[in-house]
Amino acid sequence: MNVRSRWLMISVGLGVLLNPLNSSMISVAIARLQNVYHLDFTVVSWIIFSFYIASAIAQPVMGKASDLFGRKKIFLTGLVVAFVASLLAPLSPNFGWLIVFRIVQSIGTSMMVSVGMAIVRIHITEKQGTALSVMSIFLSGAAAIGPFIGGVLIHWWDWPTIFFVNIPFVVMSFLLAWRTIPKDEPSTSVALNMSFRKWFDLIDASGILLFTVGLVALLVGLLSAKSSGHVSFGHVIVGLIGLVALGAFVRHELKATSPFIPLRTFAKYPAMTWVNVEFILVNVLYYSLFFGLPSYLQMVRHVSEFHTGILMLSLGLCSLVASPIAGRWIDKSGPRPALLVSGVLMTFGSVWIVTLNQTSPVISVCLALAAFGISNGLNNVGMQAALFKSSPKEIIGVASGLFMTSRYLGTILSSLLLGIVMGDKFSAGGFRLLGAILSVIALSLVFMSWRRRESGQLEES
Repeated sequence: MNVRSRWLMISVGLGVLLNPLNSSMISVAIARLQNVYHLDFTVVSWIIFSFYIASAIAQPVMGKASDLFGRKKIFLTGLVVAFVASLLAPLSPNFGWLIVFRIVQSIGTSMMVSVGMAIVRIHITEKQGTALSVMSIFLSGAAAIGPFIGGVLIHWWDWPTIFFVNIPFVVMSFLLAWRTIPKDEPSTSVALNMSFRKWFDLIDASGILLFTVGLVALLVGLLSAKSSGHVSFGHVIVGLIGLVALGAFVRHELKATSPFIPLRTFAKYPAMTWVNVEFILVNVLYYSLFFGLPSYLQMVRHVSEFHTGILMLSLGLCSLVASPIAGRWIDKSGPRPALLVSGVLMTFGSVWIVTLNQTSPVISVCLALAAFGISNGLNNVGMQAALFKSSPKEIIGVASGLFMTSRYLGTILSSLLLGIVMGDKFSAGGFRLLGAILSVIALSLVFMSWRRRESGQLEES
């Protein structure tokens, strides 16, 4: 690999890491934001919802946009958007504006993720496997150390620094990307001649709108009812609007020529569908702990952000260590044994949460973190391998897109679960209830992995 290719990888990597870094740093800041804005956990959890909903929509849309307008342009534009959002978010006059800038930040960082891997694939032709693995390290490494970085920054300089810390990454990435990413020639004639209506049809703007309205309305209805302690007529109406919009979304996607989420693919390939269902559950488990444990440590056990970040580091490190080991194991034995062990570890970690109480040593949470970290490393490789086994080669691109959508859905559902279980305030009892719910989900994953055939299809009863 020549020097120019290495600098290209660094420039892309510095931009790509911003999305997982910002999605993970916030886990340590939730308790502080509750105190600063005097809000309950249900409301503050929108700082998580907004980021993942925006990412789920922006990444496939920006991927299509890059094909028309050029990958370099989209990547550089994403850096500018992320810079502006990171600069303005700490200046937000209220929590509503913070959510707005958080959404803008998500869109900007998603623009880089959606085209970053494509830039590496296209412009680095030698040792491409090594290059892609390095990009994966940027992604997984940033997510792993995010809580630790967030904890250190908040402990010493308060919560605005988790936004300001993006600025040097953005500036370095922009300067390097401007010089190292070759100019690509997109289908300019197609892009210039395409009407707004055709562009909207291509990205399925109607489907995106229905999906967003339905998901947000349903979340608002559920979380508002939980926060107020009773179900009012208004809550029911908002929830029904969400359900109607999601129903209309399903109907629209089944008829759309270029659907945002190709639902017919799920029906056509049931083995692939089961893999995505499992992946949703895996992410519900992992992110419930990822976002729930820092708030539990800070609000119930009164652990500082700094020490919370150090404890959370064990989660990421275990995941990073387990991933290459999982790769070699899965190459020899297939994904089934690794996914089965992962389910058992998640069950152990969830049951361990149930046993925690006010007198339990804080360091004991590392057992749950280690179990979830190792299982995450196994799942990162195992679920991807199961997807490849269950998906026909001719639709592997679509399958990979659906796989990422499943990750975001699992993350959003984990935030919803936390909001419903915890309500306005984190408590030891609520955290144990969360552990009991996660134990049931983890046991269902063990059962699904046990009944898995090597093709990825669940065995028939």
